Amino acid sequence: MKATLYSTDTEQNRTEALAAAQKAIKEKKTIVLPTDTVYGIGADAFSPEAVTKLLSAKGRSRRMPPPVLIYSSSVLPGLADELSANASALAEAFWPGALTIICYSQPSLNWDLGDTQGTVALRVPDDEVAIDVLRLTGPLAVSSANKTGRPAAVDAQEALDQLGDDVELILDAGSRALNSEGAEHTVPVASTIVDCTGEQAVVVREGAISLDALREVVPEIVTKAELESRSQLKDPQENHDEFSELDDDFLEPDESSDTPSYRQAPVPASGSLHERLVSESSPVSGIDQRRSLAQPVRSVRQPLDTTVTKPLSTAQAHSLVFDGVEDEDSTE
Repeated sequence: MKATLYSTDTEQNRTEALAAAQKAIKEKKTIVLPTDTVYGIGADAFSPEAVTKLLSAKGRSRRMPPPVLIYSSSVLPGLADELSANASALAEAFWPGALTIICYSQPSLNWDLGDTQGTVALRVPDDEVAIDVLRLTGPLAVSSANKTGRPAAVDAQEALDQLGDDVELILDAGSRALNSEGAEHTVPVASTIVDCTGEQAVVVREGAISLDALREVVPEIVTKAELESRSQLKDPQENHDEFSELDDDFLEPDESSDTPSYRQAPVPASGSLHERLVSESSPVSGIDQRRSLAQPVRSVRQPLDTTVTKPLSTAQAHSLVFDGVEDEDSTE
């Protein structure tokens, strides 16, 4: 059965589209929604069944788990464990926006995104329709709307062409390939990925948020190359971690790689810097790099509670994550 296309161009259409999206997510189905980068496939992040459907729609295994989108940085402590000051500062500065932050996931939450090794990649998209959906559904596992190896969809029709038989519905909020003057972008732009699970923040992938901008917030942040250079001088007996490319809006990870997605969780007591990094070239080099900048939208930035958190109970974490989620009846 072909996916239903819902327009969000008027207030009435948007209300109907949001209600349909909420219902589909509640029923553990997958949807396509716009983000500030490209269109993405969304599924209930707390439903293994729904996440499996998402991965199947893309033709991807559990070894490439999807990032999680949230509607506000205020729910970050409910999803992230041992949240560092660096992670809090970066979220405060760049969310909503094209920054993905890798951190430890709350052990009290019962979710299964794939082989994450105890970590989760989180982002708040700077897109009003996406935020409206997330307010209704709670956190969504979201991966770019495309079959593996094909370009990510920048409009609803492209998403329908690729995924129409694999998703319940598609929210149409216009092209993601237009700037404020209506001109089409052809420059590839990816979200920046920063690993904040260690003592030092590490830029796993440079993207829309520049290194200079990151260093204005966290001066000691380093790139993979810089950290690799430093690690050659350290004691080879120290613990080490590995990075691999993270599935996000633009990259198609290498399924043949023996390294897991996200990063290997370090020995908690070590506190050492990462010594060994995956050195393979980015898999984006072998695919179509046509990507768009974000369609201009009104920012939905909110203040972030920068308190470094300790493990929460299931009830506490659930309260933080779902406190802003509206009941289905409220949309009718």
